[in-house]
Amino acid sequence: MSKRKATILLNMGGANNPNEVAVFLKNMFNDPYIIKAPKLIRKMIANLIVWRRAEYSKNNLLQIGDKSPIVTNTKKLLKKLNRAGRFEAIMRYTPPFANEILEKLRKDKIEHLTLLPMYPQYSTTTTLSSFKDVFDTLEKMNWSEISLTTIKPYYLDNRYLRIITNSINNVIPDPENWNLIFSAHSLPQKIIDSGDPYLSQIESQVSTLKNMLNKFKSVHLAFQSKIGPLKWLEPSLNSKLSEFQNEKVVIYPISFTLDNLETDFELSIEYRHIAKELGINEYVVIKTPNDSEDFVKFLIELSNEN
Repeated sequence: MSKRKATILLNMGGANNPNEVAVFLKNMFNDPYIIKAPKLIRKMIANLIVWRRAEYSKNNLLQIGDKSPIVTNTKKLLKKLNRAGRFEAIMRYTPPFANEILEKLRKDKIEHLTLLPMYPQYSTTTTLSSFKDVFDTLEKMNWSEISLTTIKPYYLDNRYLRIITNSINNVIPDPENWNLIFSAHSLPQKIIDSGDPYLSQIESQVSTLKNMLNKFKSVHLAFQSKIGPLKWLEPSLNSKLSEFQNEKVVIYPISFTLDNLETDFELSIEYRHIAKELGINEYVVIKTPNDSEDFVKFLIELSNEN
């Protein structure tokens, strides 16, 4: 008899309402995989960041709606995935949290879980943090009889690469006139220096995509979403955009699979304004896979293969 199975999409989450912005920031910066400091110091840092950024982040959110786009996009994706089996989502920093979803699955007598990160590339700050959250919650529940499978990073999976290239080509029919920038969420340089593979995986993925998208005028990698005074990955998207005065630029958010505040506000609104100030002629942001049929099919295949 086959086991009762469920696949869990893992992601950072986003505010379900403006008041959850502070919850997201507090939980994120209390995560030891994000802030590598003793617990008391980490708590102080998190409180300081909430105090300094919560209102700013809330105002940004209100410019695109009353909740993070990742909330709606995840629900749409789950609705389509659940036609092919049992799929749930666990968010790291906002509801639905691990304890809520795992208790529901236990009540439904699920016997095997497949953990599918919505992060294509592996990082200790994202994939490992989400895995550990699930593992720790299962341990607290004493749910030792459950069996687990974890999905490996899929940033070089040819099916996923084709989803990206198709979405770019569908929007940009004349690539020889455009400069393509793959924008990735940045990380502090010290995290990479400690052995995190995120940067090398991003660079490898962009190199592969550059060969697949060889008709573009130029292809580049840049980094967004820096917070604080530490040295972060470079070049910043700001500095990269400054190279293209009087030219056309298209942005693809390479580290995201679902549109969120960083894509719908930061890239589509904030950086659009910067691009205009820099004298860029045309500025386009490509949507992430979201709930596209190709991406739904890919995730179902990934889940069934493992």
